[in-house]
Amino acid sequence: MKVERLLEIIGSDFYTGVPDSQLKALCNYLIKEYGIDQKHHIIAANEGNCTALAAGYHLATGKIPVVYMQNSGEGNVINPVASLLNDKVYAIPVVFVVGWRGEPGIHDEPQHIYQGEVTVKLLDDMGIKSFIIGKDTTDEEVESAMQEFKTILADGKDVAFVIRKGALSYDGKVTYANDNTMVREEIIQHIVNVSGEDPIISTTGKASRELFETRVANGQSHKYDFLTVGSMGHSSSIALGVAINKPDTRVWCIDGDGAVLMHMGSMAVLGANAPKNMIHIVINNGAHETVGGMPTVASKIDLVAIAKACGYPNAVSVDNFKDLDDELEAAKSRNELSFIEAKCSIGARDNLGRPTTTALENKINFMEYLKTL
Repeated sequence: MKVERLLEIIGSDFYTGVPDSQLKALCNYLIKEYGIDQKHHIIAANEGNCTALAAGYHLATGKIPVVYMQNSGEGNVINPVASLLNDKVYAIPVVFVVGWRGEPGIHDEPQHIYQGEVTVKLLDDMGIKSFIIGKDTTDEEVESAMQEFKTILADGKDVAFVIRKGALSYDGKVTYANDNTMVREEIIQHIVNVSGEDPIISTTGKASRELFETRVANGQSHKYDFLTVGSMGHSSSIALGVAINKPDTRVWCIDGDGAVLMHMGSMAVLGANAPKNMIHIVINNGAHETVGGMPTVASKIDLVAIAKACGYPNAVSVDNFKDLDDELEAAKSRNELSFIEAKCSIGARDNLGRPTTTALENKINFMEYLKTL
C-alpha cells in the first residue's frame, strides 16, 4: 500500500512518533513532506512522550492525531494510554500506527520474538481496536476499517493500524547525513583498544553489531561484552547495576544518542550515584540510524552540559580521533565517573553482520566472566 494513500484515508494533519524500520516508508514520507515541523510532525524521545504530545494536540485543536512507533514501544505507551487517553479518564482519541516486528512465523531478531507474539494482544488489553495491514491488503479494506474507526474515535477511544513487514511503500528518496567525520565502527574499535579486558555494555542496534564484529576482527572473546539487543535507552542503567556490584572493576557503556534521549532520566540516576568505576560514552550522530537514519534532537542539545547538570564529575565532547583517544585514556586513568560524547557520521558498511551467538549465550558468557573479576 502506498503510504500517501494510507495517510489520506486516516486524514490527520499531525504526526508524532519514534522511527521504526518497519515504518521506514511512513517516516521517510513525513520527513520529505513536513521535515521536523512542530505544527505537523515531531519525532519524540520515546513512545510515551509522543502519546502525551498527541494528547496535547487534541486538547488544543479537537482534532485526531497519529502516533507511530515500533511495537517494542507499546510498553512505553501503556501508562499514558491507560491513565490519560482512556475513555474512563479523559477520552482522548488517537490513531496509532504500529510496526509489527517479530510477527509470528516471520524471522526476526531475538528481542522482537516475544514482543511480536503479544503485539495485538497488548492492544486488545488496552482497549485499542486494531486492523492489520499486510502486502495484500487493499485500499478499500483500509477505507472500510477507517470508517469503523471513526465511530470508535468519536467515543473518545483509540485505534491502531498494525503494519506487517513490507506492507507500506514510498517512492520518494530521502538522504540522511551530517558533517561529522568520525565513523561509529571506528569509534568502537578505539574504545575496545583502550578498554582492554574491562567489561562493556553496549546499546541496541548497529553499535552492538559493530562491537561484536570488532571482537571477531581482533580475534577476541565476546565474553567481555553485554550486547543490549533490545530495551532501547536502558544500557547505561544496566551498566550502573554492574558497576555498583563490581566496584573494583572498570565498566564501560557504549550508548547512542537516540537511546539516551529515550530514557534520559537514567543520566540523573547515574550522576547522583556517581560510580567511580564507570565510563559512559555516547556516540552521537543525531539520528535513529539503525531504523533508517531519521533525525533525533541530539544534534540540537548540549549532552555535556546535561551530564554535568546530572552530577557527572567529568564530561567532554570530541569530534576527532586524537581527542577521542586522549579522553578515553584519561577516563581510564581516573577513579571517577566519566562521560564522553563522540560526534560521528551517519552510516555503516553494507556488509555489517549480526551476532552469531544467542542473547542467552551472551548473557551466560558475560556473567561467567564477571565472576572472575
